[in-house]
Amino acid sequence: MAGSSIKDTRFRHSLAFKVIFWAVFLSLGIISLTESALYAKISDGIRKVKVDSAIAESQSAVFNAQYRLILSQEPTEKTIQQIIDDVVVNSSTIIGSSVNGREVVLLRSGGNPSGSKNYQRTSNFVAPSSIPGSLRQQVRKSKKPEWAEITVSYLGGNEISGLAVGQRIVIPKAGNYEMYLVFSLVNQNETLNLVKNSLALAGFILVLLIGLVLWLVVRKAVRPVQEAARVAEQFTAGDLTQRMEVTSKDEIARLGHAFNEMALSLERQISKLESLSNVQQRFVSDVSHELRTPLTTLRMASEVIHAARISFDPVIARSTELLVAQLDRFERLLEDLLEVSRFDADVAVLELVEFDLVTLVERCILDLSLLASENNVVVELSHKGDIVMVKADIRRVERILRNLLSNGIEHSQSPLIRINIVQSNSAAAVGIRDYGIGLDADDAFRVFDRFWRGDPSRARVRGGTGLGLSIALEDARLHNGELEAWGRPGAGSHFVLTLPKNSGEDIESRLIRLQPEDYLSTPTSGN
Repeated sequence: MAGSSIKDTRFRHSLAFKVIFWAVFLSLGIISLTESALYAKISDGIRKVKVDSAIAESQSAVFNAQYRLILSQEPTEKTIQQIIDDVVVNSSTIIGSSVNGREVVLLRSGGNPSGSKNYQRTSNFVAPSSIPGSLRQQVRKSKKPEWAEITVSYLGGNEISGLAVGQRIVIPKAGNYEMYLVFSLVNQNETLNLVKNSLALAGFILVLLIGLVLWLVVRKAVRPVQEAARVAEQFTAGDLTQRMEVTSKDEIARLGHAFNEMALSLERQISKLESLSNVQQRFVSDVSHELRTPLTTLRMASEVIHAARISFDPVIARSTELLVAQLDRFERLLEDLLEVSRFDADVAVLELVEFDLVTLVERCILDLSLLASENNVVVELSHKGDIVMVKADIRRVERILRNLLSNGIEHSQSPLIRINIVQSNSAAAVGIRDYGIGLDADDAFRVFDRFWRGDPSRARVRGGTGLGLSIALEDARLHNGELEAWGRPGAGSHFVLTLPKNSGEDIESRLIRLQPEDYLSTPTSGN
């Protein structure tokens, strides 16, 4: 199993191995087909020569025997027997004693005159049963020689492959007989086996040579690709100074030069973008910090004015309340911008503690109960089990939950918001389902973008900054968790927060389905 896994990995990740494997595989198939066709051609040629030679010899032997029998004047049984014995002896040579060894089999055809002598005989103890019935049927019906490949059996039990050629012969006073000359095919089979083995060996050597040549060629051709992959991996790791080494002037060299030019252009663009990003991050951070001092002064002055608003004209008193509200909003915006700058600078850190997620959700519900009552919303919490312990940054998790819950309360057009908590051995999930105006399917992918608002005019009335969900997503990912959104116009929205129980570990699966179960999809729902 280990060897199979290694081969599978090599086949998946090595271009050279793939090319060599398929080239050798296809070459093996082509060579096998070529060898099969060549072997069949050689085999047919050898057998055809043997058959033609056997037929010619058989015709000559049968004609000689028939001629001698016809020319014998008033033959007696003794004379006929002498002629047949002489024909059998002269027409047969022991198979194995020479390359052209042959045997003679003389068989009665049937329908012979009654009382006639039986001249049936074979040479060298060949069994008459060696001649198959199908061949005998053909010989009886045909006037020309018929042949077939047979297994020659001897009375002693030995068997060899052979070729039998038969033709009818008439023996005076004895009727019709069949005369067969049996030739050995042992030498031909040995020759064919030698040819077969030679072709197989030649094919094997040819496949090895093809594989070796391909390995040398592919190694030469793939090496620049491997070098390009190595440089690209170094790029991915952050080393933008790597370049391909170019030593030739062929197409591969052109590829190397183009790759190096691309790498140089990417390095410049990335450096430019990094510089611009650093300037933007520094600008946001500096502006946020610089604004905190005048904001503090404005805050102190507004509180003094707000405390004395009772003695002011009603219009001026209302202006002081608006001033305090906008300063609160401005302060929240600065805090959000500072948090975003921390994320961009990769300096955001987690302060991990172990806490009960259910208790934290209940506390968030209690803290936002006044906002819920103002919007006539009831928050319903359901969970399996009493305790869901997680190890995370409680401040950041609470910020995520407060943001999602407050958004649900503010945007809800139904008196109910459902919160569901589910846990597994390694993760915990919180789903917040509202039945408000909802989101378009495309907006669900943009809802976490910075400063994005589905309805800017509504956001300005409610006082949102457009950074809350973006910060919530960054907080979730900082724990190696995930925050997802689903929504449909008029059907509300569903936000699902999934966190590992130990911050930084992987999430094996989503515990809460993103599309809520109480949403019935229809053909026009866009789902």
